Amino acid sequence: MSHLSISESDTPPARSDTLAGNGQMPAFGNQMGIQEVLEALPEAIYTTDPNGQITFYNKAAAEMWGVSPEIGTSEFCGSWKLYWPDGTPLPHDECPMAMALKEKQPIRGLEAIAERPDGTRVPFLPFPTPIFNAGGDLIGAVNMMIDLTERAIADETAQRIAAIVESSDDAILAKDLNGTIISWNRGAERLFGYTAAEAIGKPVTMLIPLDRHNEEPEILGRIRRGERIDHYETIRRRKDGNLIEISLSVSPIRNRQGQVIGASKIARDITERRRAEEQQHLLIREMDHRVKNLFTLAGSVVTLSARSTATSGELAAAVSARLNALAQAHALTTPRTSEAASRSDQATTLHALIETIVAPYGEGAYDNHQSRAFVTGPDIMIAGGAVTSFALLLHEFATNAAKYGALSVSEGRVDIACAEEGDNFVLTWTESGGPPVDHEMDGEGFGTLLAKATVRGQLGGEILRDWKPEGLSIRLVVAAERLGH
Repeated sequence: MSHLSISESDTPPARSDTLAGNGQMPAFGNQMGIQEVLEALPEAIYTTDPNGQITFYNKAAAEMWGVSPEIGTSEFCGSWKLYWPDGTPLPHDECPMAMALKEKQPIRGLEAIAERPDGTRVPFLPFPTPIFNAGGDLIGAVNMMIDLTERAIADETAQRIAAIVESSDDAILAKDLNGTIISWNRGAERLFGYTAAEAIGKPVTMLIPLDRHNEEPEILGRIRRGERIDHYETIRRRKDGNLIEISLSVSPIRNRQGQVIGASKIARDITERRRAEEQQHLLIREMDHRVKNLFTLAGSVVTLSARSTATSGELAAAVSARLNALAQAHALTTPRTSEAASRSDQATTLHALIETIVAPYGEGAYDNHQSRAFVTGPDIMIAGGAVTSFALLLHEFATNAAKYGALSVSEGRVDIACAEEGDNFVLTWTESGGPPVDHEMDGEGFGTLLAKATVRGQLGGEILRDWKPEGLSIRLVVAAERLGH
């Protein structure tokens, strides 16, 4: 066993100058005493006699303890209270210094916590070492205590950062300057499909598609220059071979000397964001298209209505009624569920559209305000521009019937028969019970102009009117394939 010994015969006479309350230490050398040397050291140091009573301590020790122990009275340690690192109380007579005196050998590697009178605690690492004289007798011990507060804070901070990194939804990985992966969190496992064991030690280029391998040398070059790369959008390849769009941020990793030794990467999956942006752009384009169409349609309604009205009041009423019919028809195509919202062109059925347009004319001879328009035959789906065309046509039929035909009297009714004839769909509008018809009511009015503009052009069909004495009959023929456009 090696001993730190101080020979009595080699010890010079004690100096008379001492530090207040700290006792006396033997002189060291010709110019400076041991006490001054120990006092100048930044680490906490104190000494005890063979029984463990403190014989000296420096200012650093008093600062660590938060108290100035009484020389010759306080034993083993000047701390107010002592604890083991796990928080278990540590009696003074079982502390590392007491163990060193009892076992007469240095104690190493045992950490402890000193509690000050104000309640604050300081983790420290002690180095208690017994002192023997030339004859091998124990004459005391010296202890140096290293304050571990900063290390504890650093460890806690590191643990907190590690927990944040590990629990992050983003993929976080690190690589050295050769592009070799050295760390890999769970977010990276979820995003790229590789486990940490599969990824660490492999080149990061395994994530990069072949046509983008030129990106990595450029990124490493910027990292070596100490540059940071923010929100670089690119494409990477998963373990299953699928490509994913990511936003990449890369930062240099430096050692204590400030040298760049690697890079940390944060990758975020932006696939859903891209889809949302594309959907948004699609909706904006669709909205622009629809708004332009509405302006065009509104202009057409005004222009055509002006040809069949004589006064501004009649024009305003006609335009308002026709636009209201379009609004009612449009309401039928409004999505009502999140699933339906994914469709760019909503559809409705012809029967539903007819019932909506003729609903305002339901009051009359029939009880409970039931409709006086009766629809028979197969129902069909109509969508897109066909909805608008049918809504305007049906509105004109119903309006004329309310003005001059079957719906102008309480006893009148309208029968609407639907039929499929080869590649065409046929709608027959038959009025009965109204005033006698002895001439054409529409002439070159809105209905006729509308038929020329839409039925023949957009719907690829024709419209025929038969003014029978018992009521108007209209036969509307359209191409079935045009009803979904």
